Amino acid sequence: MTVKTTPPAAKGSTVLSFSNVDMTFPDGTEVFKNVTFNVAPKEFVTIVGPSGCGKSTILRIAAGLLQQTSGDVLVDRARLGYVFQDATLMEWRTVQSNVELLAELQGIDAKERKRLAAEAIELVGLSGFENHYPKSLSGGMKMRVSLARTLTLKPPVFLFDEPFGAVDEITREHLNEETLKLFERERFAGLFITHSISEAVFLSTRVHVMSSRPGTLVATFDVPFSYPRQPDLRFDADFGELSRAISHALLEAHT
Repeated sequence: MTVKTTPPAAKGSTVLSFSNVDMTFPDGTEVFKNVTFNVAPKEFVTIVGPSGCGKSTILRIAAGLLQQTSGDVLVDRARLGYVFQDATLMEWRTVQSNVELLAELQGIDAKERKRLAAEAIELVGLSGFENHYPKSLSGGMKMRVSLARTLTLKPPVFLFDEPFGAVDEITREHLNEETLKLFERERFAGLFITHSISEAVFLSTRVHVMSSRPGTLVATFDVPFSYPRQPDLRFDADFGELSRAISHALLEAHT
């Protein structure tokens, strides 16, 4: 297999764009510099890099939670999906009412909220758990609730901030497979942050590699595997070759 790099998509076909973006915190810490990339409609882009390189900060800027120091960010934030590292559920609300929360905040009427929540709960495989509270759910189930909550808004762009980093490896693989099924069905544009190269390759259409702080994008890889993807893709020789190439680029960024 030949590993290819690809230039960013043309700006006219993007739903999320960073152009020469720098970020320096008020205390003078330079987080990243000259970050430029695009996410096209129906594209799943992942950024891998070491801790502290600014991966999560990129998501917060995209969501409008932080303001970049310089450069341009283009994204429609009206219906932006955001899945955090923690499920961020309200312990006093059931699965059903947690999933309805964002639609409720958007002012959607109760009947439509219930319908949207039921559809999202079924999509993430939690039918039958509507009346359970978060304390009775596993970590993986809580993340499914978080995914379902965001799905009620049917966002054209999904931001994922290392959502599966705190669960065990088997649960993580299952959640990757479920996220992939959601992507294949809904075809939102995704920007995913992870430390896991295997996760990045399994999910993505394109993988960016970031250097240590101040972070810069040092390499970009096309992921050539077609959708839908099966779990045993992880054992494919070409999958392993691409994972090694990304790992090598990540190591080179530290030398």
